[in-house]
Amino acid sequence: MAGMRIYTRKGDTGTTGLLFGGDRISKADLRADAYGTTDEAVSALGLARAAIGSETDRTEARLADLILRLQRELFVVGAELATHADRRERLTDGVSRVTADMVAALEAEIDSLEELVEQPKEFVIPGESAAGAALDLARTTVRRAERRSVALSEAGELPESQVVPYLNRLADLLFVMARVADGGFVPVRR
Repeated sequence: MAGMRIYTRKGDTGTTGLLFGGDRISKADLRADAYGTTDEAVSALGLARAAIGSETDRTEARLADLILRLQRELFVVGAELATHADRRERLTDGVSRVTADMVAALEAEIDSLEELVEQPKEFVIPGESAAGAALDLARTTVRRAERRSVALSEAGELPESQVVPYLNRLADLLFVMARVADGGFVPVRR
């Protein structure tokens, strides 16, 4: 099958291209690290969705649908993170730029899901279910993406962005989703 090859050899020098304008930056650059970490979170969410499978249980189906939505939204986060600060005018709300409405929608999901399980009052050990453990893995990956994005923001590279609030709320949502997937929580035993 002829066509475009997956390899370009452009990254062999340790650089990668940004979304708009194609500027090359180091693969070790804070921006590349931030959007690369969101890509990891997308994969961890895929693991969670696969663990849930095609269950017919309403709650599990709801979680699977929500996970797919969140995976798609993380591509929006990644697009914004992969855009140099001086090219932000090229971003499109909800497509390549995170919006306040996206953050508010996460808060609504948290509020709704919190009604399904009692939230723990102590530390939780992940692993009660495969889906819950994968959601916890995604949560910790999102927290790392959040830390990288905070550093990028503090460097002046994310002006007027909703990326950090979005990632913060997303990690909270994933915690609640993991507890729902687990059917509750298992406290840390001392």
